[in-house]
Amino acid sequence: MIRGLYTAAAGMTAQQKNIDVISNNIANVNTNGFKQDRAEFQDLIYQSLNYTAGATSATTNNPTGIDTGLGVRVSGIQKNFLQGNLKETGNTYDIAIQGNGFFQITTPAGETAYTRNGGFKLDSEGTMVDGQGFKLEPEIVIPSDLVKISIGQDGTVTGQNATTGEVTTLGQITLVNFINPAGLAPQGDSLYLETNVSGDPINATPGLDGIGTIRQGMIEGSNVQLVTEMVNLITAQRGYEANSKSINTTDAMLQTVNQLKR
Repeated sequence: MIRGLYTAAAGMTAQQKNIDVISNNIANVNTNGFKQDRAEFQDLIYQSLNYTAGATSATTNNPTGIDTGLGVRVSGIQKNFLQGNLKETGNTYDIAIQGNGFFQITTPAGETAYTRNGGFKLDSEGTMVDGQGFKLEPEIVIPSDLVKISIGQDGTVTGQNATTGEVTTLGQITLVNFINPAGLAPQGDSLYLETNVSGDPINATPGLDGIGTIRQGMIEGSNVQLVTEMVNLITAQRGYEANSKSINTTDAMLQTVNQLKR
């Protein structure tokens, strides 16, 4: 019965972590470019009270054995990189990726981070930056004398001279993809870093080599489905309560055993 206490406690711990993951999803339901997390579970080791195929007589073996599980643990938290809904904003520097891929961002530490949040702006020098002021890579600078800035589906950035009407190409936005995007390390601020399990970044022009296209004046919302998360939250809560009931029941049984002496 002591084993039941520890097993139920492991279940409560796992469901608490599950609720933490679901709560984070719900909190980010309106975060641009956010990707839903999903907790994954594995059963713990088993205690063999009678080994499978153990001898039951001189000529027969136990066909199943007696193996008691010792609970559950969270084995990982999986990122779901399905695309979120594209929302039209009309802002010139809001760009969304329709399909696979990530924008490249240069952090102040000199690292290259990756994001699906295309809510870009201009800094004091006319450089396209994200909401934290980190520069888009490759760097795109918009001169102050250009109007009608256009960002094509292939990432080509052009602008028209306000005086002469001449159209000038300002640069090319490229995207990257990974063999295993779920292996990227989330850093907050909608940024991810490359890891040894994500694979190396595969740089490509939007619309080519399996990379998505760019949509100007739109932004990708969170891919969290609130109704689904609420159902998952209720399920996790019921699992937590059921494990706590197991502890109460085991405690009551132990109390009964202790009273047998009296």
